[in-house]
Amino acid sequence: MAWVVLIASGVLEAVWAAALAESRGFTRRGPAVLFLAALVLSMTGLAYAMNDLPAGTAYAVWVGVGATLTAVWAITTGKEKATVARVFLLLCLVCCVAGLKAVS
Repeated sequence: MAWVVLIASGVLEAVWAAALAESRGFTRRGPAVLFLAALVLSMTGLAYAMNDLPAGTAYAVWVGVGATLTAVWAITTGKEKATVARVFLLLCLVCCVAGLKAVS
């Protein structure tokens, strides 16, 4: 269960990161509220997962999932370009996160 919560928390990290960018310095209410809600849920899930998983592994997976999804979202919405190098490195990041799960 801790792994499921951890992955969901990583997804919420991507949500709050995207909402933070869209809030434009907290001047837009909707994205700012979404940022705060996703942040609280993401951190709560991370804390829960750390009860059963080593802190270093949990944090690395949380960051990896969040960073990967944030970058994919930016590419999908056209805010960043999908270069061969960027896609390759994101795939490497996903493999590293999967590797952490495999060795845990």
